[in-house]
Amino acid sequence: MNDDQLLRYSRQIMLPTVGVEGQERLLEARVLVVGLGGLGSPVAIYLAAAGVGTLVVADFDAVELSNLQRQILHTNACIGMPKVDSARQALQAINPQVRIEGFKGNIDQDSLPTLLTEVDAVVDGCDNFPTRFAVNDACFRAGVPLISGAAIRTEGQVAVFSGMPGGPCYQCLYPRDGSLDETCTAAGVLAPVVGIVGSIQATETLKLLTGTGAPRFGRLLLLDAMTMEFRNIRITPDPHCPVCAAMPLS
Repeated sequence: MNDDQLLRYSRQIMLPTVGVEGQERLLEARVLVVGLGGLGSPVAIYLAAAGVGTLVVADFDAVELSNLQRQILHTNACIGMPKVDSARQALQAINPQVRIEGFKGNIDQDSLPTLLTEVDAVVDGCDNFPTRFAVNDACFRAGVPLISGAAIRTEGQVAVFSGMPGGPCYQCLYPRDGSLDETCTAAGVLAPVVGIVGSIQATETLKLLTGTGAPRFGRLLLLDAMTMEFRNIRITPDPHCPVCAAMPLS
């Protein structure tokens, strides 16, 4: 690290569990952030500020006025701009040392294998189940950790999956039965809730990258913002899960 980096990241380097070695791991890391909306905004901001060397940011959408209540990466001046371009502009302003690679397009089984190339972790901040399932499938096939988040109304959740055989995956938690279709567009969301969830996702990602603390593999954290209470639930691997089970459904 150079003198500028030592000063920029000094408050993290001071942490005994991070130190210079942990910061160097961050500088060498490559993370895919799926979705640049309410969750992806705080995730990308904190990962960039913390010094993750390369952020691959993926989103197919453009900035709309209705996004600005909670999607803090974007500003009024960015309305109509692809979210990837708006995010690149904001993140480079926060930390010009971070490399930002953007993908504007559908995030699906065709694009994900390339997006996951050489990444150390994937943070899923998308707002629809088809993309979440596709990201989960790709992460498990590639053996890449997945930090999944969701928020709606005044509730949020975070789950971390190792991507390794023997552990659960996202589809163990939510079977792909076509019955899950609620979105913020239909149900609404309180702005700070996505900030809380996204910040937790960013924290879990930094823990994984630096080897700090205990990974939340196979656990679901639930937030009720109206009572400001958290609940922890252990996720049991589904022996019939078509993604991660040893003997998938025929």
